[in-house]
Amino acid sequence: MDKTEGIISEKQNKAARYAKAMGHPVRMYVLHLLSKQACCYSGDLSEELTIAKSTLSQHLKELKAAGLIQGTIEAPRIKYCINHKNWDEARELFKDFFEY
Repeated sequence: MDKTEGIISEKQNKAARYAKAMGHPVRMYVLHLLSKQACCYSGDLSEELTIAKSTLSQHLKELKAAGLIQGTIEAPRIKYCINHKNWDEARELFKDFFEY
């Protein structure tokens, strides 16, 4: 049995998942870029960032798994946008945390 069971709240788990996804400078850059515009295609992101497409893909996968972004396939490209519901939730969770 995990000793943290019953101690860690659902809010703390969610905040930790968002924080983990945000825990790399490239991901922070992608989030910043997407937060300033409606959406962006993965090809545009790979032109903006000087990293391998496979590396960018892994960063996007992590952000998507955490629910901070969402992707829509528009063959042959993928359009990424901020997931505003989770983005707002993350903002509130971190705000609450830092107000302790």
